[in-house]
Amino acid sequence: MSSLTPHSALAALLQRAGFDQDPSEYHGALCGALCVRGSSEVDPLRLLERVAIEAPPPEVQGPLASLRDATARDLADADSGIRLLLPDDEQPLALRARALGQWCEGFLFGLASRGGLNLAQASAEVREVVEDLSQFTRAEFNDGDNAEIEEEAYAELVEYVRVGLQLVFVELVPRANIAGNETVH
Repeated sequence: MSSLTPHSALAALLQRAGFDQDPSEYHGALCGALCVRGSSEVDPLRLLERVAIEAPPPEVQGPLASLRDATARDLADADSGIRLLLPDDEQPLALRARALGQWCEGFLFGLASRGGLNLAQASAEVREVVEDLSQFTRAEFNDGDNAEIEEEAYAELVEYVRVGLQLVFVELVPRANIAGNETVH
């Protein structure tokens, strides 16, 4: 299991760095970018738009680079059980569902960050995952009558996105420069 920064800690770190995005959106963009670029090509300070004009404080650069590197390692290791950086289960389901949609939106942004990516050349499975994630960005949450069923549905969606992320990564990842110039075989 990964030791990614918890959602709330990343939120504070991003705020100090001048980012206005939700931490789930940021993590999604990071994962998407790592699917199409080597980790050394992904600048965690240029991943999403920053609202601050001045340079971020030096103490945020290291942790964001560490998050990038840990995420790249987890993606490269199919057995790692990468987790999506989403709010904890103690948070209301509506908030977690919205964060999952933001994660998917960030992922699609990160995936598109490499010019020339042609998903028509990808497998049908990858195209389906990307289409599904696109649909998830538009999904709305409605309180239902059965909280247990809603929780189960959310957990299934999170697992689908997680497995879909691994599938997209395995197919699209650049074969060199994954995590410190390693080659994936």
